[in-house]
Amino acid sequence: MAQTKKKLAAAVKASGSTLTEVFGVGPVIAAITLAEVQDVSRFPGRDHFAAYDGTAPIEVSSGKRKVHRLSRRGNRGSTTRVHMAAITQIRHRHGDGRAYYDKKLAEGKTPKEALRALKRRISDALYRHLRADARRAAATAAAQLAGPGGQPGTTLSPARPDCTPRRPALRQSHSRARAHTTTPALPLSQKAQLTSLRKDVPNPLTQRGFDMYRERS
Repeated sequence: MAQTKKKLAAAVKASGSTLTEVFGVGPVIAAITLAEVQDVSRFPGRDHFAAYDGTAPIEVSSGKRKVHRLSRRGNRGSTTRVHMAAITQIRHRHGDGRAYYDKKLAEGKTPKEALRALKRRISDALYRHLRADARRAAATAAAQLAGPGGQPGTTLSPARPDCTPRRPALRQSHSRARAHTTTPALPLSQKAQLTSLRKDVPNPLTQRGFDMYRERS
């Protein structure tokens, strides 16, 4: 169990969740909540989330008497975890949860009614953190997708710090006009030597070259 708690704590920390900031919610409760909720966007509001975890009370009023009781609907596992967090807050007398619980008792609520109000308060806090985490994760994913260049997939590498287009290897114009040569110019003496060598080499495709080849053979 100790090793499992360590793994859950590491998984919750790696996910970037802030559920553990709610007093009474530890790594175990946070991990199970994340696994069951998965996508918080399927809950349009906190009332729907409260109905899901069973913290939304049901009205059973009769006549002028307004009465609410505990809901038996929703995810009973989530209800148990919210109840554990509420009990933890009540046991700490100097915490905000205990102050809220005592406030409800001073308003004339029964202990069970005050506990239900505290559980609904914790449910709203969990939903608020889940929504904030989802918005933060979406913003991070959008920033990574856009990249530093402002367009999807644009990244900068150390070998090429900028994205300035380089001069193409081929000339832009495909006309028959003579392009600028990249080879260095030869001196006049070397040009004369090449010209004389070309004259001495016979061309077999001409009649003169064919006669020269025949005389040499």
